Amino acid sequence: MPDFADQTNRATGLRFLWLTLLLVVVDQITKIWVAGEFELYESRVVIEGLFNFTYVHNYGAAFSFLSDGGGWQRWFFTAIAIAISVVLLIWMRRNPVGLWRQNLAFSLILAGAIGNVADRLMYGYVIDFFDVHYQGWHWPAFNVADMAITIGAALMLLEAFFDNRRDKTEDGHKQ
Repeated sequence: MPDFADQTNRATGLRFLWLTLLLVVVDQITKIWVAGEFELYESRVVIEGLFNFTYVHNYGAAFSFLSDGGGWQRWFFTAIAIAISVVLLIWMRRNPVGLWRQNLAFSLILAGAIGNVADRLMYGYVIDFFDVHYQGWHWPAFNVADMAITIGAALMLLEAFFDNRRDKTEDGHKQ
């Protein structure tokens, strides 16, 4: 029988929520700055031939997927992001704090999901502004929340491929 008293006092992955909060604040501050300082579609060169700040509205998901959906996609992507956020919070609550790579990945993805959901709920679209380009080819514009999701997903994949979380017992099996 599980010892519930033991689980309530143990440190969990929720200790990583400070990072989630920090990234959501940075994401929202940068979006407020861009919306206040730029006209829609205005672009300012940061690194000639490579990187601009370009203010755009993304009504879809990654790479503007379903951006021309007529409005239903706003609520669809919001619902998906909220569901993923709840699942991540449950996993972080169940994870011991020592699984730091996994908790870090979850906190980054959670920050990105919350940052973009906030935009969808407040504006009906996501504010994007990082514009990476080279010789006329432009990567789709993105924001701090998108970077957090991408880095978190990459960390999750690395964690899956290089799972060294548990020490092996003397007989060679994982605990």
